[in-house]
Amino acid sequence: MIRAGGIALVGIPLLFLAYFFIYPLVTVLVTGFFSDGQIDLGPIEAVLGRSALLNVAWFTLWQAVASTLLTLVLALPAANVMARYDFRGKAIVRAAIVVPFVLPTVVVGSAFLALLGPNGPLPFDLKGTIWAILLAHVFFNYSIVVRTVSAYWERIDPSMTEAAKMLGAGPVKVFFRVTLPMLRPALASAASLVFLFTFTSFGIVLILGALRYATIEVEIWRQATNLLEFEIAAALALLQLVGITVILLLYSRYQERRAVEFAHRTVATPSRARTQWQQRHIGANLTIMAVLLGAPIVVLIERSLRSASGYSLDAYTGLNERIAGLAAPATTAIWNSTRFAAAATLLAVAIGMTAATVIAYRRGWLSRSFDALLMLPLGTSAVTLGFGFLLALDAPVDLRASIWLIPIAHAMVAIPFVVRTAVPVMRSVRHNLREAAAMLGAPPETVWREIDLPLVTRAALIGAGFAFAVSLGEFGATSFLAVSANPTLPTAIFRLLGRPGIENFSNAMALSTILMLGTALAVMAIERLRTDSLGDF
Repeated sequence: MIRAGGIALVGIPLLFLAYFFIYPLVTVLVTGFFSDGQIDLGPIEAVLGRSALLNVAWFTLWQAVASTLLTLVLALPAANVMARYDFRGKAIVRAAIVVPFVLPTVVVGSAFLALLGPNGPLPFDLKGTIWAILLAHVFFNYSIVVRTVSAYWERIDPSMTEAAKMLGAGPVKVFFRVTLPMLRPALASAASLVFLFTFTSFGIVLILGALRYATIEVEIWRQATNLLEFEIAAALALLQLVGITVILLLYSRYQERRAVEFAHRTVATPSRARTQWQQRHIGANLTIMAVLLGAPIVVLIERSLRSASGYSLDAYTGLNERIAGLAAPATTAIWNSTRFAAAATLLAVAIGMTAATVIAYRRGWLSRSFDALLMLPLGTSAVTLGFGFLLALDAPVDLRASIWLIPIAHAMVAIPFVVRTAVPVMRSVRHNLREAAAMLGAPPETVWREIDLPLVTRAALIGAGFAFAVSLGEFGATSFLAVSANPTLPTAIFRLLGRPGIENFSNAMALSTILMLGTALAVMAIERLRTDSLGDF
C-alpha cells in the first residue's frame, strides 16, 4: 500500500507535467526544427533572414537592457532609504511598493495607457512610444530592486562607510569604492530578474506599443494568431527559450554567491534622519515613489469613473449589457475569470502539494530532480506555453476547444509557486517532534495530522492565494486559448482597448480596476497568512 502510495505521489505530478508542459514544448521544438520527419532548419533560417524579425529580436534585447538600467537607477536610492532609515509609515510604504509587481500586466498596460495616452492628464501623448513601455516596466519591476537590494544593504556594516569617510573620502567616492562593490551580488540578482521579466514582456508591450514595437513574445502571438505562421512562431519561441535559459543560469550563479555572503552579516538597525540632507533624501524618494507607483493607479480608477456626461458609475453598471467588441456581456468575463481561477487553484494546490510531499520527505536524487523539473514552468514563457497547447493538444483527444484548458494552463504556471511555498514548511518540522510522538505510541497518521498538518495547511492556503492571483491576471497563455464567447478579464480588457470610443475605454478601465482589486484581495489574504518561515515567495 505504501509502495503504491509513493508511486502515486511521484506519478500524478509527473504525468501532469509530462502531458501539459513537456509535450507542448517538445511539439514547439518539432514544429520549429522538423518537417515530414526530417530536420528542417528553414523556419530558423527564415527568422534569421528577415530583417523585420531580427529587428524584433534586437528591440527585445535592448529594451530589456534599458528597462533594467532605468529601474536600477530609479530604485537604488529608494533601496538605500528602506535599508538605512527609519521613518513614520515605513511599514505601509514597504507594503505599497509590492503592489505594482502583483498587478496583472494587462492592468499595468491599461493604467499607463490612461496616464500617458491621448486622453490622459498629461499635455503629451506617449502611446506607441518606447518611453511608455520603459516607464511601465519600471513601475512593474520597481519592487524587485528595492526589496532585493535593501535586504542586502541592511547587512552591510555602517562602520565600514564611516571609516572611509573618516579617511577623507567623500559621499560619492564612498558609494562607488565601498558600498557599490559590496552590493554587486544583490544588484546582479535583481537585475537578472528585471531583465528576465522585461525580456519576456507581453501584455505591457502589446497594449502600449500600439504594434509599432513588439518583443519576441508579442511577435510569437502575432505570427501564430494573426498570420498563422506556426513554423515561424515556433522558431521564435525556441530562440527565446535559449535566451531565457542563459538568463536563468546567470541568475542561479549569482543567487549562490549571494547566499554565501549573507551568512557572514547581521542586519544593521535603521536610524532616524539626523541631517537636513538625509531628510530631503527620504522626502525626495518618497515623492518619487508616490508619483511613479501611485499616479497610474489613481488615473486608472479616475478614468473608470469618467463618462461622456461627467463622472458616474456608468462604466460599471453597463458591464452587464452587451458591449460592442465582446461576444458576451463583460460580466461574463468576470465570472469566467473567477471560476477559472478557482479551478486552477484547486488543480495547482492538488498537484503542487503532492509534488511538495515528494520533494520534502524524500532525500537524494529523486527530490532534487523532481524539484528542478517542477521549477521549469517558472522559467518558461506563458506565451510559449499557450502556443504549445495550441499546437499539441489536438490528439488523442482534441482539447483545444475546451474552456477548461485555460485553468489547466493557469495551474501549470502556478504550480511552482505552490511548491516553493510548501516545501520549506514541510522541511522545517523538526524530526524530534515526530519521534517523540511516535515513542508515546501515536501512529504515523496521528503524528502527521497533529504535527505536520497545521503548518502544511497554512502553506497550502498561501499557495492557493498565489495560484488564484496568478490565474486571475494571466494573459499570455490565455490569449491563445480563450475564445470570444468565453473571455477572461484580461482578454476582455484587451479587446475593449482595441475598440474606439470613450465608453469602450471606460469599460476597459472599469474591468481593469475590478481585476486590480481582485488581485489585491488575494495578495492581502496571502500576507495575513504568511509568517517569516512560510515559503520562499
